[in-house]
Amino acid sequence: MTKPQHLLAAMALCAATAAFGHVVLPAGGATAGSTYDAAFTAGHPCQGAQATTALAVQLPAGFRLIEALPRAGWTLTAPPAGQGGEVRWTAATPAAALRGHDKAEFIVRGVLPATPGPLYFPVRQTCDVGQADWVQTPRPGDTAKLAMPAARLDVLPPGVAPVDVQNAWVRATVPGQSGTGAFMALRAPMGLRLVGASTPAAGVAEVHEMAMDGGTMRMRAVAALELPARQSVALAPGGYHLMLMDLKEPLAAGRSIALTLRFEDAAGVRTQREVQVEVRQAPPGAGMGAGDMPAHSH
Repeated sequence: MTKPQHLLAAMALCAATAAFGHVVLPAGGATAGSTYDAAFTAGHPCQGAQATTALAVQLPAGFRLIEALPRAGWTLTAPPAGQGGEVRWTAATPAAALRGHDKAEFIVRGVLPATPGPLYFPVRQTCDVGQADWVQTPRPGDTAKLAMPAARLDVLPPGVAPVDVQNAWVRATVPGQSGTGAFMALRAPMGLRLVGASTPAAGVAEVHEMAMDGGTMRMRAVAALELPARQSVALAPGGYHLMLMDLKEPLAAGRSIALTLRFEDAAGVRTQREVQVEVRQAPPGAGMGAGDMPAHSH
């Protein structure tokens, strides 16, 4: 396993604790030394409260502030650009407060440290009743669930794509079948374009789209698939997917294959993310998938 892979494995283990936090950053991470929009999501108010009335983020060492973005109906206080300290949003009126399980983003833009590794942002959530201090960070080697975890960001080595990959799977095949589809949900915190893929299991892997054309379901290759910032994009049967062609052998349900996803950002910088993808039978009701080989458009 390479050094970046060791780092990613350790990050994944630590991320399990942060997943229970109620003020979090988007999964997927961000590249070391890059400009990053830290979009904190507050999911529900403090215990026993009805609404979130203020959110205060402590900027960690190594994070260089560019600006904090205002929210309509909230007052914003922040240190000058380039300095550390606290960024705070306060609801100007009770009507502007974040009620119940409504979610909202509170964004701080800054430059990340050049060294990869986890970066923690302590957050204080003030409510109409009480407050919640999301400030705990894990000790080295400790995998126990934290009761009040700080918001956590994975700062990634250059070349590793800042993208979250969820529920990735490949459709199982039968002997003699030359192609199949790979499916997943992708979310890029800063936005990316999926521009390609590769796998040792197939000679060719391309981004494809399936769509109706004059009553015929057709499949065509696309140069790229846009991943808007912090929006989940589904690669699913009957729509966008990865087409794996010239299979080296049948893919039986229950095994897994290595898949390398290739991305490009708005500046044209290329990165990639390596994932292990489970081979599955198509779920009930999945409909036509890439393995059914509809008509191709060129």
